[in-house]
Amino acid sequence: MQKIMPCLWFNNNAEEAIRFYGTIFNHVKTTDVLLNGEDGPGPKGSVLTATFEIEGNEFMALNGGPEFTFTEAVSFMVSCETQAEIDEKWEKLSAGGEKSMCGWLKDKFGLSWQVFPPILPQMLKDKDPVKARRVMQAMMKMNKIIIKDLKDAYEGK
Repeated sequence: MQKIMPCLWFNNNAEEAIRFYGTIFNHVKTTDVLLNGEDGPGPKGSVLTATFEIEGNEFMALNGGPEFTFTEAVSFMVSCETQAEIDEKWEKLSAGGEKSMCGWLKDKFGLSWQVFPPILPQMLKDKDPVKARRVMQAMMKMNKIIIKDLKDAYEGK
């Protein structure tokens, strides 16, 4: 068990969410399930929590009901090496959700994700402030991140 594990509060659809993430990422597995007992809070035998892994990162999903929802204040960053991987993750994660700007999206459960290439932070931290500024300006105009457009901005094209 990792020292710090995010607990994601779902509106009684945690199992659906885990299956959904399993269609997007290569390595998703449920590692533990806790069922409600006689004293609830949900119906006896229904899933209360499920511990699962995505790409080796451990999460807990809680079927907590409608009282709390996700906000953009917490998001999960998905590092994608290629444009094809960005395109795939962007489309699959946003299906039934909302696409936003600068690589941000919400999935159909309301959970926020950032889909980005690892080259982006490198370009934004460049010692040449002009290059970094051009990359930032290019990114601010994007919804889904386009690697070629970032590189063009970096190179001043």
